[in-house]
Formats: sequence, C-alpha cells, structure tokens
Amino acid sequence: MQQQRPSIYRQLGGEDGISRLVDLFYDIVEQDPAAAALHMLHLDGHGVAHSRVEQTRFLMGFFGGPRLYVEFHGHSDVRAIHAHVAVTAETRDIWIRSMDKAFDQTGLPPEVKKRAMTALATAARLVHDVNPLRNRDEEIEAGTDSDLP
Repeated sequence: MQQQRPSIYRQLGGEDGISRLVDLFYDIVEQDPAAAALHMLHLDGHGVAHSRVEQTRFLMGFFGGPRLYVEFHGHSDVRAIHAHVAVTAETRDIWIRSMDKAFDQTGLPPEVKKRAMTALATAARLVHDVNPLRNRDEEIEAGTDSDLP
C-alpha cells in the first residue's frame, strides 16, 4: 500500500508555520522597495494587518488544513476574494517574488517550497487572468477599450 504524502499544511508546520510564512511575506511587502506597488494595493484596501489575518486563514485551508476562511466568509474562491482589486501582471509577479523570498526565509526544505509555490503561482495567475478590474485598466492603458473614442 502506497503512503499518502502529507498535506502542504502539515509540511509547512500547520497554523504556526503558515502564520510565520505570512508574517515574513508581509514584512517583505512592507519593507522591500521592490514590493512597493503591492504594498500600495494593500494600503488602498483593508490594510496589511487585515491581510495578514485573512491570508493566514485562507492559506490554512488552501494547503489542506482547517478552512477558517470559509468559516468566516462562506467561500474561498480566490477570484471573488480579489475581484475588487486591480491585480496587474506587475503586482501578480511582485506577489509571487515576495512569497518566494518569504519561503527562502523559513528554512523549509526546497521540495516543500516548490510544492507550495507551484500551487500559489497557479492561484496568483488565475486571480490576474480573470480579474475584471485588471482587464479594464490594462485595456485603457493599451488604448483598446471599446468604450473610448
């Protein structure tokens, strides 16, 4: 009988490990000049402190642990969660790079980082690709908005 691989949640160290990862991530977002555009998105929204709590709740369930985000909000649809945010290719890529840096600071094994980052990068691309605000902003910037003269 083949043993089942542990969930990413368990491999990250459960709630404490995910909370630490999220704190490292948001420390980078707040302090790294390369993440300034992403930081501004958070300041325009509910703020970084709020995002630390909500992202911890979300990632716990996303990685196979308790689904606290769903308990509080009734769903965990990453597209709906970000529908009010103009996620551009730039901010998506900053998010992925910042999370990658946070993983590097955790000291987790490379195979755990790779497994988690594959899932996170896929979700980040989905948020960008279907985001109605991003599509509208990029059409306007490119001059391809059909509503414009």
